[in-house]
Amino acid sequence: MHAELLRTLPKPVCAYLYDTAALRARVSAVRAWLPASASLLYAVKANGHPDVVATMAAACDGLEVASGGELDLALAAGARRLVFGGPGKTDAELAAATKAGVLLNVESLHELHRLAALGDNPAVCLRVNRPGAGLPGSHAMTGTPTPFGIDEAQLADAMRIPGVRVIGFHLHAVSNNMDGTAHAAFVTDALDWSARTAAALGVDLRTVNVGGGFGIDYLHATDRMDLAPLASVTVPDGIDLVFEPGRYLAADAGWYAAEVLDVKTTHGRTFAVLRGGTHHFRLPAAWGYSHPFTVVPVDEWPHPYPRPQARDTPVDAVGELCTPRDVLTRGQHVDLLRAGDILVFGRTGAYGWDISHHEFLRHDPPAFVIVQAPFPKET
Repeated sequence: MHAELLRTLPKPVCAYLYDTAALRARVSAVRAWLPASASLLYAVKANGHPDVVATMAAACDGLEVASGGELDLALAAGARRLVFGGPGKTDAELAAATKAGVLLNVESLHELHRLAALGDNPAVCLRVNRPGAGLPGSHAMTGTPTPFGIDEAQLADAMRIPGVRVIGFHLHAVSNNMDGTAHAAFVTDALDWSARTAAALGVDLRTVNVGGGFGIDYLHATDRMDLAPLASVTVPDGIDLVFEPGRYLAADAGWYAAEVLDVKTTHGRTFAVLRGGTHHFRLPAAWGYSHPFTVVPVDEWPHPYPRPQARDTPVDAVGELCTPRDVLTRGQHVDLLRAGDILVFGRTGAYGWDISHHEFLRHDPPAFVIVQAPFPKET
């Protein structure tokens, strides 16, 4: 079992575990709820570990990338299909994507001009920031002033730029939405809006990309957005409806494990100090929540001095950084926690290592372990 695997890792234990079988299983489950004709792409930004990217390249219809580095990863993984988004593409990235035959989601009129100057009349989708097109979630991308996409009022000007072929629209609206019914209504509206707008602008509409945004609840081990309402979405003939989830596909296939270096109480609060922290797993600090953990006991204590421990008390799980903000969990009750035990944080397969500030204090990085069977979830 994986607890035994963790106990065999070099000490002090600090590792990410990624389960490729769980990745494939989640892809299959998501496909079952999407409209039958829809395309499923994996957003590499969620987790760019090469084994994860290779697994997703094989399991999904393709990959969505947002940088030249991610493009290189995706090409090395042999993805059958690639799309490239993001508001800050460089000339070199545009040229590399065009050369590789990648479909670009264009974010501004200036980007259109730059792309047209490269030649080859590439096919593109226009990313559009529509007014009033938002969804509930953690981060709004459209329906509000953001750097993402082209204002709907500028679309006519975009269509007058020669040297590119507009074949569709990219309408990703939100991150981590938990309301499946609202998401299905958003997708239906996106299809209707795209058809009307394409007709008005003279676009030969082929692609409607609604991005990702499928949410999960980090505080509860199994809660996630119900995808069932998406199955009822009707896709017009000839339209490629594209979904680009990242978090929803990868989160439950990853675990972050960190050994307890010390257990101490100051000013009435008990702290478990870890070999690890927010420089490896930044999401709890960035989003302001406490991420649940499971204790993996390690009975061996080969030292001659007393073993620090806490019994029947809430503890804060904190990291090794020289900042009071290096906190993964506050106030989680433990029956027994000792120095040398291992804390395992589930649902860390997405936006864990990839968004963290790795170089702060220059601690050694975690190990990365690829496993093939489900790991025990929090209870």
